[in-house]
Amino acid sequence: MTPTSPQLTERVLADRVLGGWLGRIAGNMLGKPVEQGEVWTRDRIDRYLRQAEALPLTDYLPEPPSDDVELALRPEWRACVRGRIHGSCRDDDVDYAVLGLHLLETHGFAFTTEQVGELWLLRLPYLQTFTAERAAYRNLANGLKPPLTATYDNPYQEWIGALIRADVFGWSCPGVPRRAASLARRDAVLSHTGNGVYGAMWAAALVSAAFTAPTPRAALDAALTVIPASSRLARVVRRTISLHDSRLSWEDTLATVEEETGGLGWIHTVPNAAVITAGLLYGDGDFTRTVTLTVRGGLDTDSNGATAGSVAGVLCGASAIPAQWTDPLEDRVRSAVFGFDGVRISELAERTVRLTEL
Repeated sequence: MTPTSPQLTERVLADRVLGGWLGRIAGNMLGKPVEQGEVWTRDRIDRYLRQAEALPLTDYLPEPPSDDVELALRPEWRACVRGRIHGSCRDDDVDYAVLGLHLLETHGFAFTTEQVGELWLLRLPYLQTFTAERAAYRNLANGLKPPLTATYDNPYQEWIGALIRADVFGWSCPGVPRRAASLARRDAVLSHTGNGVYGAMWAAALVSAAFTAPTPRAALDAALTVIPASSRLARVVRRTISLHDSRLSWEDTLATVEEETGGLGWIHTVPNAAVITAGLLYGDGDFTRTVTLTVRGGLDTDSNGATAGSVAGVLCGASAIPAQWTDPLEDRVRSAVFGFDGVRISELAERTVRLTEL
């Protein structure tokens, strides 16, 4: 596929795709230590940052200021806080991007949902899957076929798992959000239904639109066109946009949406999409402000940071991402996907760019 925008030259495309990969990995690393939404609320995250004298946040999370805080962080924090990062930590938010790249390289853009499942069984360890993905994996191993893999004994069908798998479909379809959403849907129905599938379509379209959109708001508007306007996901994203347009503060916008989506839980697609939307709008194209606001928004912090970082990285390009985010990654990815552990981020980006030419 040849990019249609006259501004999207080969050089710019390569920089934007690399920006997406770097942004996803950096945003994931930023949010990983506080990934437990029922514990790490917005207020608690900001208290942690104030205690560590790290507000405004402009870098990875600081080390815990006390032993009590240390015990509450995810155990991986020692490899994810500033000054301790040497390459990326392994995480499913990055594993699925790697696996999605492998899917497109292996089967092309005409891949089937069944082929997604086959690659999961071949390349992805069962114990590195969670919630809806683990339920679908178990169903695959027991011989079930899609779409039954998404619905049988799976109470997580509208959680965020499919959304975090969607970025590669946007990176490989720059400026063509409907095509990106179609690919994401084919992947998502292996494990999700309803708003879980819409979340994947929305995220893929959002990343794709970021290649040619002039602003985050324009990318968000484009992404809304690929999902049903009456869906709860679309309504919450529109609500978040309207609160931003009314000049409500970032804090008040998230507090309002949280009250209106209460009860869905911290891993559900809908409230997390609101946090991502707010981060992009109030970040206003600035990479650092976007990822830090998104992670400070709480809920599924590492997944939200990864998606917002991907979109922001595509919008600005790798060359405009500040070095404090990219240098510690050392151009290296840890991954549970068989055959990919230790792969270079730059190589993943180059391979993604080659897909855009198909």
